Amino acid sequence: MATSDEWLTVNEAAKLSGYHPEHIRRLVRQGAVTAKKFSIVWMVSRDSLLAYIRSQEKPPQDQKPVVK
Repeated sequence: MATSDEWLTVNEAAKLSGYHPEHIRRLVRQGAVTAKKFSIVWMVSRDSLLAYIRSQEKPPQDQKPVVK
């Protein structure tokens, strides 16, 4: 089975996600996203990052705000 996984630098992952690069590094350390070290550069799995972002989205709220 072929994989379409693309590897992004921490800075590329930050631009794609809107997160700060240090937050991306924290996600890597916590194991929340898949990453590998290529030489001296950490690379983040694009698929893993997008899956993490989707998991963090809040479901729409069906409730209207209470007005007093």
